[in-house]
Amino acid sequence: MTDETKKKLEEAIVSLIKEYTNKKRFKPGDIVKEMEGKFSASGVTKDDVKSAIRELTDSGQLIYGYAGGSFLALPE
Repeated sequence: MTDETKKKLEEAIVSLIKEYTNKKRFKPGDIVKEMEGKFSASGVTKDDVKSAIRELTDSGQLIYGYAGGSFLALPE
């Protein structure tokens, strides 16, 4: 995966979560499936999406929340 594709993937993940803030909570698996389908033409794999999620959480752009299961959210 190229750096450009990785950046687009990370932006798409954050954008998806922003779009559905206060409407829907995305589990990490939901994000993986959504992004894998969206970026399949670019050769993005499940592991690539998981890695992008990990980097976004490590950098503080996303956080994990827990309410009946884990979900990804934007920090407040």
